[in-house]
Amino acid sequence: MSRDRTNAPASPDRDRATVLVGMSLTEADRRAELLGAAAPLGATTAFLQQGDPSLSAELTRLADAGTETVVLIGIRLGASGPGHSWLRRIAAHWWRERVGHRPGLLVATRLADAADAVAVAASVKPITGEEPGLTSAAWDEVPGHRHQVLVCRGPRCTAKGADQSLAALVRRLTEHGLGDDDVLVTQTGCQFPCNRAPVVSVQPDDVWYGRVDAAAAVTILSEHLIGGRPVTAHRLARRRSDRTGGAEEG
Repeated sequence: MSRDRTNAPASPDRDRATVLVGMSLTEADRRAELLGAAAPLGATTAFLQQGDPSLSAELTRLADAGTETVVLIGIRLGASGPGHSWLRRIAAHWWRERVGHRPGLLVATRLADAADAVAVAASVKPITGEEPGLTSAAWDEVPGHRHQVLVCRGPRCTAKGADQSLAALVRRLTEHGLGDDDVLVTQTGCQFPCNRAPVVSVQPDDVWYGRVDAAAAVTILSEHLIGGRPVTAHRLARRRSDRTGGAEEG
């Protein structure tokens, strides 16, 4: 995805720039709202994940242009996403690794939604380079989960409410006291088949579900992920191609 030309302000201030940072896939999907929130601040936009430009790329662009200070405001438009600390981690990592002109980085002290970005910009804390890095002993091994649930966040699935399905699933997992070592929930790009959106697949069971609204997500959790019985009503037929070009039903 190429960087939207509307990302660059008409009259950039080389002394100070503001960047609204989308924290999750939701902000990448709802880019227009992010741009709308950026306009009153004369800000550009960037993304922590699966959006373009990445935060690192936007910081590099601003640094190469000679910007002296960059204010970063994390934006969360959905119900879930990385915590505020990840904005500081990623920014600090870029700052430590940067070769050449290195602007001062100021990070808003809390995440904002589209409505309060201006207010949140008033309270910032500088990056010092002493922030935690991108690695940790706790992140060295593959989680011991028994299921991985892949929630499609492609354009069609998102348009049909995949974010609400995800929120319902995560909320109910929390209510049952289940974490990443039980069920690892991962948001993905397009999984196909888009006509059955929202699409969810469960591994290693090789089970695919279609038209998974919030209610269906809760049913899949209780009957499949906890009860061990795939939900027939939403299950999709699985066709696997063999190496000779044919296909078989799975």
